[in-house]
Parts: sequence; C-alpha cells; structure tokens
Amino acid sequence: MKVLAINCSPRKNWNTAQLLKSALEGAKSVGAEVEYIDLYDLNFAGCRSCMLCKRKGAERCHCYWKDELSPVIDKVFSANVLFIGTPIYLGRPTSQYFAFMERLHFSSLSYDDYSNYFKGNVNVGMFITMNATKEFYDKLYKAKFESYADDFKALNGEVSLYPCYNTLQVKDYSKFNMASFNEEEKKKVHDEHFSIDLENAYNLGVRLNR
Repeated sequence: MKVLAINCSPRKNWNTAQLLKSALEGAKSVGAEVEYIDLYDLNFAGCRSCMLCKRKGAERCHCYWKDELSPVIDKVFSANVLFIGTPIYLGRPTSQYFAFMERLHFSSLSYDDYSNYFKGNVNVGMFITMNATKEFYDKLYKAKFESYADDFKALNGEVSLYPCYNTLQVKDYSKFNMASFNEEEKKKVHDEHFSIDLENAYNLGVRLNR
C-alpha cells in the first residue's frame, strides 16, 4: 500500500501535522509505504486554466503546469490512501488547500460530459483542526466541512472526516494578544483530549490500509 499525507497547514509541527504523522505511523504498522508533504513548503498556485489537461490525446489525471505541485498530484492519483489535514481559518480550510484542490479536481474532470476521468481507488482520511468547541463546530461548521470531505469521493474510495476540536494554539498565551482565550482551559482540553485524537488518527491509519 502506498500512503501519502499532505499537511495543508503552514505550521509544520503543530496539531494538524501531529495528527497526520500519527496516521502515517498507523499505516506503517500494517506495512504501508508512506510519504509526508508540507504543502506550504512548495512553490505553486491554483489552477492556471491553461487547458493542457483537456487537450485531445493528453494524459488524463495529470496536471501539466511545471511547478512543485504537479508531481504531488501524480502521487495522489497513484496512491492507495491519502491523508490530508487542514486547520480552519476564518471558517474555511487554508488557502493552499483550495489551490491544491483546484488543481487536483480540474486535472481529472472531463469537459465532454463532466464525468470523472479517474478510475482508480484512493481511500481518504481528512483531518481538520480548530479553535472551536465541538458544539460550535456542530452548529456552524459541520455541514460545510462534510461537503469539503465529499469532494474526495471523486477518488472513488472511502472518505473519513476527523474533526479535532478546541486545539491549543500556542505554548505560552502570555506572549500574545489573545485575551479571548482561556489558557488554562485550553491546556486542560489539550492534556485530556489530544492524546486521544492522536490515537484515533493512528487507528484510522491502520483501518484505511487494510
């Protein structure tokens, strides 16, 4: 099994990254070959509408724009499992997440009949991290992010969405103008729940690779 993890957060070692790495450890425990990518390290933009992927006779499910994202798109289409993670910024995934998704979907979309050129099967685990509580997420974000997760059904595999609530933003809140957050409460939630989230991510890594 080939497993690809894409971190769509600009923070390389914080909540989203840790969940993705735990999922990869789970995948490795059942013999998968894994690769991890920090999306914000790459030089790329969203779809340029060059239409090269729509040329007659062109290779399908391949982005022809010559930058650092095109090889990643090839890796997604050749993987067995994709783990992708993003924090919630202003109620949405990160900007780089959307740029990646534009490129991924457009390269596999038929403009003859709007069908999907991709005939493979890639299971997807999507992790989202947020400052919001579960109650806030369920009320304002849940339906929206379930819709974002549904976009991955174009990869023809199982799609699992894992929300991680009320995350710890920084190690020392006293260094920042963040008075609307209760540091003691945030750290308590982190200490009580984040290890469980990491374990659940690990278990998802195992399950999607069986």
